[in-house]
Order: sequence, then structure tokens, then C-alpha cells
Amino acid sequence: MGLSPMAARAACGCSSAALAFFGSRPLRRAGRRPAAAFAWGQSSPYGGCRSRLAHSLVDSVLDELRSRRRVRVSAKIGLQGTKELSDNKIDKRALQKGLLLEFQKDSQRSLLAVVERPDGKKNWMNGILSSIKPQQVTYVVPGVMNFDASRIDEFLEKAQDLLDPTVLECAWMELSEKDKSIMVEEFAEIVYGNKESLESYCAHFLLSRDIVYFVKVESRDCSMYQPRSPPQVEELLRRKRAKEEAEKELEEFVHLVKSAKALPMESKPPKSSWLLDEKVRQKIEALQAYAVDACDDEQRRLAGNILKAMGFTRTSSAALKLLINVGYFPAHVNLDLFKYDVRTMYTEEVLSAAEELLVGRPDSDMHIRKDLSTLKVYAIDVDEADELDDALSAIRLPDGRIKVWIHVADPTCMIKPRGIIDREAMHRGTSIFLPTATFPMFPERLAMNVMSLQQGKQCKSVSVSVTLHPDGSIAEYTLENSVIKPTYMLTYESATELLYMSLEEEEELRILQEASSICAQWRRSQGSIDTAMIEPRIKVSNPDDPEPNINLYVEDQANPAMQLVSEMMVLCGEAVAAFGADNNLPLPYRGHPQCNTAVSAFSHLPDGPARSFANISVLRAAEMDFQKPVPHGILGIPGYVQFTSPIRRYVDLLAHYQVKAFLRGDSPPYSAGDLEGMTFIASMHVKVARRLHSNSLRYWLLEYLRRQPKGRKYKALILKFVKDRMAVLLLVEVGMQVTTIVSRGKVGDEVSVAVDTAHPRDDILSIREVIEDTDDNEE
Repeated sequence: MGLSPMAARAACGCSSAALAFFGSRPLRRAGRRPAAAFAWGQSSPYGGCRSRLAHSLVDSVLDELRSRRRVRVSAKIGLQGTKELSDNKIDKRALQKGLLLEFQKDSQRSLLAVVERPDGKKNWMNGILSSIKPQQVTYVVPGVMNFDASRIDEFLEKAQDLLDPTVLECAWMELSEKDKSIMVEEFAEIVYGNKESLESYCAHFLLSRDIVYFVKVESRDCSMYQPRSPPQVEELLRRKRAKEEAEKELEEFVHLVKSAKALPMESKPPKSSWLLDEKVRQKIEALQAYAVDACDDEQRRLAGNILKAMGFTRTSSAALKLLINVGYFPAHVNLDLFKYDVRTMYTEEVLSAAEELLVGRPDSDMHIRKDLSTLKVYAIDVDEADELDDALSAIRLPDGRIKVWIHVADPTCMIKPRGIIDREAMHRGTSIFLPTATFPMFPERLAMNVMSLQQGKQCKSVSVSVTLHPDGSIAEYTLENSVIKPTYMLTYESATELLYMSLEEEEELRILQEASSICAQWRRSQGSIDTAMIEPRIKVSNPDDPEPNINLYVEDQANPAMQLVSEMMVLCGEAVAAFGADNNLPLPYRGHPQCNTAVSAFSHLPDGPARSFANISVLRAAEMDFQKPVPHGILGIPGYVQFTSPIRRYVDLLAHYQVKAFLRGDSPPYSAGDLEGMTFIASMHVKVARRLHSNSLRYWLLEYLRRQPKGRKYKALILKFVKDRMAVLLLVEVGMQVTTIVSRGKVGDEVSVAVDTAHPRDDILSIREVIEDTDDNEE
């Protein structure tokens, strides 16, 4: 490649290295720096070399180029100059058949094409017969006419030999000192020694893609490129290096992910291994946040880049699938735990405070505890209960009346209001019970050990004793600190069996059942509403396995043992509310206004789930007061305070603080306003816990149904018609409510259905009615 005459004259006496810059030999391919480009000059803070070339050399070349009439070359093709055409200045006269041009295909690609023919008034068709709008054209290659489209690949191949981005740095070093702007053809003349078609295109290519050294500026006649200031270049180079480093890290991470993905399930790296390196942890946590739709902008960008590099769509489901495939998440991971940022662990500070309580075992009420350890005490709960916080006793008094005790675990004998453990419990609001795990409100060593009632051991409790009138109403009550010794730890199933057996030695259990029965009758006479339903309960063993064991229990809330316990819990809440009213004690009183619809409106429905579902559908919103009791229309009692679960419900714990302080003769620790604010905080977390439980239960119910034999029939009870024959059904064997169209039956009737599709991860359940073959159908 030869020099222009002007460049040759100006270069007289320059070193061979300097001549290389002006094109004395072809430049190498893009990305490879030629030795000559580094051979001359001194070091520069911008990563290049300081040229020893005299400024007059560049000046003379530029002056000669700009003194020429640039229309000389372009006249051959009918264009105004050889400037870059990119600002919607191209019209039908500028574009002609046979021109070689570059156009913007999309946001990511620019392509070369040959103009073939007009397409309408303004557009032109290229060689592959696609329409190109004038505003898409970014450059018209000068000096060519009737270019053969089949030679585009050859043209690009030749261009590759000249596309060396290092020349940008060298040119910038020379031009920046005088802040000279330059046109594409001028740049080609300086760098390559001429401005022919190929060289001009290469100059355009380098300048238009450059993001460091030159910036495009528009003039009235043409597009110019101005060298950036040294501070700008320094900052852009810093950003470029940071981007290259990020791209390298991304490439390494993608390789790591692909390697883990290819391993068999039993050989995949543990989750902890992804969290050791800070950069790897950042990327895996970005994918996790993306999977649960809880990411910030940076995490969204990073996760999107990872998914794109892996060849996946940028969706949360793709991120989840990837995390499962590499072994970071188990197949049945509960994403809600991450989405709602659930506290599943305790801080070292809280755990340390809990250990101190375990060692000291304080009891601020030891001097006023009543010994009730001689009573026979029944603790009845689900079989997998970890926190046992209530138990029952009963005797028949000489006058024939029944006296019952509701014993409640006493965690407030160990923890104090506003302490570190109390604050932690408030911000959890409740224990979270999921099919796969339990996350207790208190640290596990407290909640499931010293705070819980334990069979055969002396346990501190608050005992609420109630003597009943024969009609089931409260005759008298007491609240006192106590010591009990639980006799039996029963499941609902075993307690029901004992009730059916009616053993003489379990007379106390029969008395409790009798008390439950008369209390229920009394409440019904006061307008209570039956809301007992059939509910599912699931316990999942080894949940991290791809196919964990699912144990389904369907609980009928009308079960005798469940009814017994439920009635005693209501009785306790009524007695505590009466205690608060009698002593003007601020408590979290719960109420429920009477329904606008009379209970008798649903008397035509069969007793059981159908009627209960109708009753629940017309309930009004609950109410709370923190100064005095409010009537509870659903329960049919004048006031109610939740009191029986202080280990698992924070609002119950608040009631204990207030009652215990009164029993000691102290002022209550909280005012009505304090209680309202703290209840509000706890209630927000309770809502999240309920949503977690509901979502997780539904997921595992769908997984259970997915595993059942195809075509299995289920008994379903019609609960309600939504529209026309679209009905809400209760799957009796599963305890789950579903919707589908039924062709026959009314509310309360039973139909048969089958599951067509169950996808737990996508929350998809498709149910269809199964029409039984009968003689009537045949007729």
C-alpha cells in the first residue's frame, strides 16, 4: 500500500515505525496489535505510546485533504461528497442502484448490502430483496458503482485485514493535542495512506464502533469525529477494562454452571460451595432473586446476561430451572421463603440470649404458683406438633357441675417485654408451619424444649379454670400461675379412639367431652355459626429429594376430639376476656359483628361442609379493641381473647404479659395504644405466614394429585355454583377445594371427578366431572 504524495512528502525523514502508522504495510486483523504500532513513541497513561512524529505531518495531511474538492471522488456516483450518510439526509436521488452501503438491521447488527431497486417513494430494496429505509443507512461506501452483491463476503474478508483498533489510539494521540476533528476519508488517508473504497469503509467501521477515543459530531455538511479529552478517555478505558473483566467473570461462571449442570444429581456441588467466592455468590444470588421476581436492577441485568449466555429465555422460570439443574435448589424448593424474605434463622445475638435463659431458667412467678400437678392433664394436638402449649383437665364437682382447666404454657416466666427475644418474636409474629418444615417464633431450644409442655414433667403454666352452669355458660372462673404435670400426650386420632372406647379409668376425658358439648349448645343458643370444614394437612419427609414422601391427612373439624379441644380454647378466650373486663385490663380483644344474613337462611343445606361453606361466605370482617371486650358474633360469646398459644402466636404472648403482670400485682407493661401498634406489626407477619402456609399446602396437594394414577376418581361435594354450572367442589378424600363444570346436582350433592392435569410449580390444576354409567343414562 503506498502513501499519498502529501503524506510521503510530510513523512520524509521519519522512522520506519512512523511510516508503519501511515500504511507502509497492511494492518493485521482486529484484536491483534501489530508490532509497529508499539515500536515507536514513549509510554502514555492511556495505554499507548507517545508519538515522536512531528505535528506538522498530521497538519499537512489534513490541510491538503481539506483543500481538495471532496466531490471529485463522489461525482462518479452522484453523491454529495464521500461523507457518512446517517442523519435521514438520504433521499431517492442519493441512493442509486449498485451502491454498496451499510445499514442498521436491528439494535445489535449493521450489515452491508447492495442497492437493487426503489421500494416505494423513499425506500430501496437490497440484494436479498429486503426493504431499507433511508434512516437505516449508516454509511455509503464511496468510489463504487454497480457493485456485485456476490462480492460482499470478499470485500469484508479484505476489510478484516485492515481492521486493527489499535490505530485508533495512535491517531487519537496525534489529533487530540490540537483538538482536531476529522472526517472518515481523512482518517483513512492518515491511517492507510489512501481513501479508496475499502480503506474508507474500514475507517468508518473503526470510528463508528469506537467508544473510547473519538466522538461523532455533526456539522452542516457531514459527520465528523472529534478526539475525546484525556480525562474522558481515561475514564472510558477504565469502564472498558471493568466491562472486559465482568465479561471474563461471566464466561468463567457460565463454564462453572455448565459443568455443574452436566453432573449427575448425586454428584452436584452443595449449595454452600456456590457461596464461598464473593463473585460467584453475587451471580448465584442474582439468579435466585430473578427466580423469585425480587431482584433490583443490577441483579436483573446480571441474571439476564447469565441466562442469555446459557441460551435460555430471560424468565424467572428459566432461572429457577437452572438453579435446580445445578443443584443449588432442590426440585421442590419453596420460593416464597425467598420472595417474602422469611426469617428462617436466628442471629447469634438472639441465640446467645436464648442460651443464657436455658442456663438460668428464671421464674419471676415462683412464689405465686399453685401446684396443680395432681390433676390428670390431657395434651391433645396433631401428631407432629413440635410446640405443645395447651392442655386440659376436668372434674365433676360435688354439686354435679363441671369444672375444667385450660392449662397454657408460660413462656413469659422466662422472657421479658421489650427484651431481645421478645422483639425477635414480635417481628416474626407467629411460628410458620409448612408441610416441609417448621420455623418457630422462638429459638428452637426454647420453643420445643423448656417452654413447651412435656409429658410426665413439672411444667410452668397459666391455668384458666372455669366452672360451668348446667346450660354451658360460665358460672365462675379464675386465672392463676400454676405447675402441672401432663399425663397424656394424645393425637386427635388417639383421643377420638379413647372417647369412643369410653373407658372408666378415663372419666376425666369423658367429662371434658360433656363440657365441650354443653358449651357448644350454649353458644348455638347465643347465635354462634358453625364453620367446621374438612381441611387437608400434609407432612413431607425428605423434602430435598426429587421424589419426597408425601403424607396426607384429611381432618374433619367435626371430629369429636377436635371439637372438644376447639370448645375449650373458645371457653378459655371467653374467660380471659371476662377477666380483662372485670379488672379494666388492656388486652387484644377480638370480636366479630353478627352477619347480615340470618343463620336460618342456610338451614335447607345439609349439615356439614356445604352449610359451613355458606356460613363462611357471608362473614363480616373481624374487629379488635384494646380497652374492652367486643361481642364475637361467630362464636356467640360476649368477648374473646386469644390466649392459648403464646409459644407460637405473638398476640397471645402480649395477652400473657398483661395478665401475668396483673397477677403479680404490677402495672401492665403495655397501654392499649402500645398493644394496638405491636399487634399491627405482628399481624403483618402473620399475613405473610398464612400466605406461605396456604401456597405451600396447595403446592404439595397438587404434587400429591400429580402422582396419583391417571383416571383415579374422587368424591366431590358441591359447595357453591359460581356461574351457571361452574361449581366450587370439595374433594372429600383430599380436603381440597377446586372448581369445574358439573352437569347435574345441587349444593350439598356429591359428584365424581377426575384430575386431568396437575402441575404444582405452575399452579395448574384441571378437574373434570366423571359421569357414572347408570340405568337412567342408558334409558
